[in-house]
Amino acid sequence: MRIIELFCSKQGEGILTGTLSAFIRTGGCNLCCQFCDTRYAAADCEEGEVLTPEQIVTRVEEIQVDHVVITGGEPMLWSELESLTSGIKSSNKHITIETAGTIYRDVKCDLMSISPKLSNSDPVNNETHKNNRRHPEVVSLLIERYNYQLKFVVDTPTDLEEIETYIKKLPNVSSNKIQLMPQGTTAQELESKEEWLKEYCEKRKYTFTQRMQIIWYGNKRGC
Repeated sequence: MRIIELFCSKQGEGILTGTLSAFIRTGGCNLCCQFCDTRYAAADCEEGEVLTPEQIVTRVEEIQVDHVVITGGEPMLWSELESLTSGIKSSNKHITIETAGTIYRDVKCDLMSISPKLSNSDPVNNETHKNNRRHPEVVSLLIERYNYQLKFVVDTPTDLEEIETYIKKLPNVSSNKIQLMPQGTTAQELESKEEWLKEYCEKRKYTFTQRMQIIWYGNKRGC
């Protein structure tokens, strides 16, 4: 597997915000979101190093924390992910996988953090991304088989109708599992969207989640 970076930090998003975790960032992605803040882990990335699942497990154990977050890029691209999660789970660690929900794999996972991409992610004149980002059948399978959080990136209020349409296509989704997160790469940008998005979440009984890693550290790698 190509690993772009492996570091220890606090989880900045979702229900485990603030939890000290080992982050494994895999290289490669099948999407090309226009607001992507990890382009160094994109489809054609050559950064990082190629490691076996066993080597990755050894490095994770050296960090000595109980929570592990596997992110990307898109970690589900890698067939070795199944072996990696089995190895990590043998140390009795809590595993979160962050995915766009376009690929299914039979992995060990305590929290599947699914972030389906909306039209606000579409780059101009990129039909491949637009076609690849829509896989509600995969999202439905992940929701059925794993403990999950369903996290949508919201840029403007016009995104909210699209989110509601998307949710209606998914059977048996609990409103308390749905999280709305503002899009932004600066604290000022994120905080400017917080008030109206929080209000909407309260109305719909969703959970508002902020990108706390940006507020804590800025838009930096390895944080």
